[in-house]
Amino acid sequence: MLVQIRKWTVTEGNADKIIERFKKKPDQGPTLIEQREGFIGRELLVKNVRRGEEEVLMIVRWESEEAWKAWEKSPEHIAGHKNKIKEHGGKPPQPEYVIAMEHGSYTVVE
Repeated sequence: MLVQIRKWTVTEGNADKIIERFKKKPDQGPTLIEQREGFIGRELLVKNVRRGEEEVLMIVRWESEEAWKAWEKSPEHIAGHKNKIKEHGGKPPQPEYVIAMEHGSYTVVE
């Protein structure tokens, strides 16, 4: 199993903006990523405010690294990113409330 962790540090009061972008909307059915073969699940977590900052973690679980790579290379995933870049004048969007973003992929060993 492959686990991806993304951590956003945002200014106080803006964690909901990250959560809204990624949370499941019950009235819209499964998202594209949820329909991908090998996708297991996703969780969003929020850490309490400290020093005017909030943290949001997203944990995504895949059956394998190959399943994740297939998603990354899929036309649906690529198109979604291209649309975001196009909407923001040819640059990857980085909202001003995002202080930092970290990510990593981990293989589950036990």
